[in-house]
Amino acid sequence: MARRKKIYEGKAKTLFEGPEPGTIVQYFKDDATAFNAEKRDVIEGKGVLNNMLSEYFMTGLNNIGVPNHFIRRLNMREQLVRACEIIPLEVIVRNFAAGSLSKRLGIDEGTPLPRPIIEYCYKDDKLGDPLVAEEHIAAFGWASQQDMDDIVSLALRVNDFLSGVMYGVGIKLIDFKIEVGRVYDGDFQRLIVADEISPDSCRLWDIATGQKLDKDVFRRDLGSLTDAYSEVAKRLGVMPKGAVPMKPTLIN
Repeated sequence: MARRKKIYEGKAKTLFEGPEPGTIVQYFKDDATAFNAEKRDVIEGKGVLNNMLSEYFMTGLNNIGVPNHFIRRLNMREQLVRACEIIPLEVIVRNFAAGSLSKRLGIDEGTPLPRPIIEYCYKDDKLGDPLVAEEHIAAFGWASQQDMDDIVSLALRVNDFLSGVMYGVGIKLIDFKIEVGRVYDGDFQRLIVADEISPDSCRLWDIATGQKLDKDVFRRDLGSLTDAYSEVAKRLGVMPKGAVPMKPTLIN
């Protein structure tokens, strides 16, 4: 087998040149990181779960007309996606107060917000992905006003979809983050949802008990991350066949 060309390696995924022009192979790693990678573990099987879950969400979005980069899943850890020009922003949608919002504003975690709040962080690990305003985005040319209108529309449509899907299996969508990319069809540009949608990028709480089923389990040492992600996969009916309990391996 020919050696694939690696394009990029991040904290949770590795990107390889795809088999066809304009495609990328996205490989989901077992690495778990928090606090800008200051805390690290390798959780066996995490990448498999996130690959399956991201496929489920991206396919669902495609089915309701929300454009995204997903083409097809290749195997247990890889999916083929459309290459795009990533806008250097993390787009965060919050339905309930949690995490950094609670810390910044002194709002109790779990407090319902009067409406979904959209925040933006500049994607730069060295700077710790700082929070930015639309004025920064416009001033530094990261996205045009039309781009921002389209990003808000995409983010709210994703929120509606994810909230409904999660509510149907007894899970509250607290918040989530997405990335957005530009693709070109001739001279025409459009924006699509990129990266991934998984418990790595969402806060998910059990409606009945408030149990956390997302990466906060790892951030806050609340138990087994595998058990949390597996519970989400089981409820959505996408648990990999033949899956067995997986044990975390620590990196010193």
